[in-house]
Amino acid sequence: MKYVELHSASAFSFLEGASRPEDLVSRAKELEQPAIALVDRDGAYGAPRLHMAAKSVGIQPHVGAEISVEGFGNLARPPSWMPNSFPARPVRLPLLVKSRTGYQNLCRLMTRYKLREKEKGTGKANLDEVAEHAEGLVCLTGGEEGVLAASLSNKGYDEARKNIELLTTIFGRKNVYIELQRHCDVVEERRNQAAVRLGETLGLPLLATNGVRYATAAEREILDVFTCIRNHCKLETAGRLLERNDERHLRATEEMVQLFSDLPEAIQNTSELSARLEYTLADLGYEFPRYPVPQGETMDSFLRKRTEEGFQNRYGAKPDNDLFERAKRQVERELALIEKLHLAGYFLIVWDIIRFCREQKILVQGRGSAANSAVCYSLGITAVDPVGMKLLFGRFLSEERGEWPDIDLDLPSRDQREKAIQYVYQGYGQLGAAMTANVITYRDRSAAREVGKALGFDQDTLDQLSSVVNSGEWRGPADNFENHFQQVGFDLNHPRVRKYWELCERIQDLPRHLGQHSGGMVVCQGQLDSVVPLEPATMPGRVVVQWDKDDCADMGIIKIDLLGLGMMAVLEECLELIPKHYGKPVDLAQLPPDDPPVYETLRKADTVGMFQVESRAQMASLPRNAPVKFYDLVV
Repeated sequence: MKYVELHSASAFSFLEGASRPEDLVSRAKELEQPAIALVDRDGAYGAPRLHMAAKSVGIQPHVGAEISVEGFGNLARPPSWMPNSFPARPVRLPLLVKSRTGYQNLCRLMTRYKLREKEKGTGKANLDEVAEHAEGLVCLTGGEEGVLAASLSNKGYDEARKNIELLTTIFGRKNVYIELQRHCDVVEERRNQAAVRLGETLGLPLLATNGVRYATAAEREILDVFTCIRNHCKLETAGRLLERNDERHLRATEEMVQLFSDLPEAIQNTSELSARLEYTLADLGYEFPRYPVPQGETMDSFLRKRTEEGFQNRYGAKPDNDLFERAKRQVERELALIEKLHLAGYFLIVWDIIRFCREQKILVQGRGSAANSAVCYSLGITAVDPVGMKLLFGRFLSEERGEWPDIDLDLPSRDQREKAIQYVYQGYGQLGAAMTANVITYRDRSAAREVGKALGFDQDTLDQLSSVVNSGEWRGPADNFENHFQQVGFDLNHPRVRKYWELCERIQDLPRHLGQHSGGMVVCQGQLDSVVPLEPATMPGRVVVQWDKDDCADMGIIKIDLLGLGMMAVLEECLELIPKHYGKPVDLAQLPPDDPPVYETLRKADTVGMFQVESRAQMASLPRNAPVKFYDLVV
């Protein structure tokens, strides 16, 4: 008999879990468990990382989430007159995904109530919405956060029975499991006895879980700190807000079998339910949008026509027949590869954004390896002639690498860039396009400040420590917490200070909250909310996916970067001022590539205000490298 943990939360439950998904997977592998389910609060934030980690070690990752629901009352809580009583919170239903339909329903359900929340983290689904999205999902009755605990605590056994029967109506009798957890708690065990009786009365299967919040027992300390941060209190006064013990960790099969020796079927059912949960994120179903083309055209033929038009404008203006012929051959090679790799839609969508910007008189410029493509140059995505400058197309796109091309678009910051972003939103709809998330993690300074508050250190001490702790790049071997603590006079031999230092180290890189990527957008054929849950960004008019750019890349979701750059605003002004003062229009695509005065200025390191060559390191290297042509800078 093998036990499978089907109710675990990670640090992506944001201050309600203390381990990364990868650590949960590693621990499950050590315990020789064949699978593990992740059910974070109101999101699938950690699902890609669970999937990739489980794939690497050969265990099955199950997808799920705890969704907040109205209609079942609020969680049981201490009386309001008690210290540190938390505010009313809705019941949460742990849902597990059986099929791709179930995954799409879970994503759409969370998106629906997330997008209408007025304050972050307050969204909840109503029962009609749950019923509408129930297909392909399995519902557990939950632990202390679940419907069974709330019903028994608030109104008693009859109310609990009525609510469980309602769940069977919504999800089907075969898809509701009576969940049992045992954490050496008398109140919990009384709840378990009522749950077993309900299961027998209603003919529903029992399911043992450990309601996991951390991979190992030692990480309970981190969860206690997170609980204090979440509730804005100190550890010494948190009282019943904290975990009663350190039981909510991943347990070996032998431990769980012994713990539920009186209910062996509850252990057996974990393997049986795991076998039913066939879906993984390998079957995500993401497809990059197909660009709409006129009747009688294909995306490949339409891309070829746009490229040929641009080619004549860009290369026809150059008085070099040899260059023209070489560029023509290069464009043909690139178009053939683009067609072979089925990438025409991607290039057309980027071209469409460029076209919109030009119509709105917004300066836009492709950056990075896209400048190595003659097709990008012809389409107006970039302004650098890759053939004349002998740039390597293979650095941008290669059949052997098997990767999507990455085209980053630079725009002037603020209003101009926002117009382009809103154009993409309008083109694909609120549910068809979104910004990628940015997972904000604990770094030195934030860890020192928030852990210090939880442990009760005074504000002056925290300010002093924050002033010496680095929040940016690593500065060398001395850039560590031990040295920082000594700089402000902390005695590392003192037990309280030692624990403070240890906790600061341990919460490094754990998720703190979800932010928004500076410019990365993802679009989808169909609705994006069937691929990944969406939620509102803090900036009005924007929506973000629940995954960051690296998670999106791991899952095969394509990102288009629309980046705000102050230097683009400077260039935009120059393009207006030069004709006004010198009477000559300027075309960035036709600038001379090897203008001697430019390289003389570079060799003198007179580069203040020159984008990407104005840092101290660049200014120090330029006189030694002594560039005389563009390729010297490329190398």
